[in-house]
Amino acid sequence: MRRTVLGDAHVDRSLAAATEFGRPIQELVTQYCWGEVWTREGLAPRDRSIINLAMLTALGRNHELAVHVKGAVNNGVTTSEIQEVLLQTAIYVGVPAALESFRVAESTLKELGVDV
Repeated sequence: MRRTVLGDAHVDRSLAAATEFGRPIQELVTQYCWGEVWTREGLAPRDRSIINLAMLTALGRNHELAVHVKGAVNNGVTTSEIQEVLLQTAIYVGVPAALESFRVAESTLKELGVDV
């Protein structure tokens, strides 16, 4: 599932960059986040992507947000839907967090060649 959502290149880079110290967290993320949770039937991957965009904005985790913007696009979330998610988060988690998320999302979408 991790490869399906984020792409082979991202996963290969993450695993190749893992040090002996960091390898256990990469294995945990792959097994539990992507293996146990992302594959559950209760929500479609597209819905999980939308939720992640909001949560990562709320937490201010911009590196992970960029990764999940790419995943959201791979899961069929449109640019306007990404925009709406970020606007929604502005109301509930604060404008500064949403402003930064807009910057990250726009930069990531441009990197993907998506019109913004």
